[in-house]
Amino acid sequence: MEQQTLVEITTHNIMNVIQESDLQVGDRLPNEFTLAKQLNVSRNTVREAIKMLKSRNILEVKQGSGTFISSKKGLQDDPFGFSLLENKRKLTKDLFDIRFMLEPYVASLAAQNATENDVIEMESLCLEIEKKMNENDEEYTQLDQQLHTQIAKASGNTALYHLIPIINESIHLYNDHFTSEQKKRETVSSHQEIVEAIRQKDSLGAQQAMLIHLSNNRISLEHPAHEK
Repeated sequence: MEQQTLVEITTHNIMNVIQESDLQVGDRLPNEFTLAKQLNVSRNTVREAIKMLKSRNILEVKQGSGTFISSKKGLQDDPFGFSLLENKRKLTKDLFDIRFMLEPYVASLAAQNATENDVIEMESLCLEIEKKMNENDEEYTQLDQQLHTQIAKASGNTALYHLIPIINESIHLYNDHFTSEQKKRETVSSHQEIVEAIRQKDSLGAQQAMLIHLSNNRISLEHPAHEK
């Protein structure tokens, strides 16, 4: 086994600090001086360890404010190398196959485990998505990803939550290349039905609503005439 460098050891120890202190997304990490003293290393070592954690999307540094727990929770932007694949239609279809296996179950779990705050956040995102679509604002794709991420988070299954890059890449590809105005309107309605079932704690209803949502969207892939 290779001997770890001091920076790697410090990176591991900072992770321990985060876990032991139960720091959550948006919480501020102790400053470099405090961490260096606590971990008995130099501030430069702490600085390099923070850079490593930042590159892994665990921490984010805000100039003048400090270092915070990243909302990405360690999820990489393209961990599976999807951006390197050229056949976008096949990739989108393949990703939909995976989503059919995962997301109806994720929605079912969300209906069982979502908190009131989770539901409020979902409902807010639904309204924002509809607003951005009506304004032809491409930001709706990012909000769409946030909604599906929130549903996965509400499921309470941390392993499923960490598969979010698969779902997000599918949403990005679909919205950029294969959706249509009709499908956008259907998406708004489908989102509302999914969230309403989750709010009602209707596990089967949420599962079925997500399945219908995915099925409706996949039509655009099977029938190119529906593309924008």
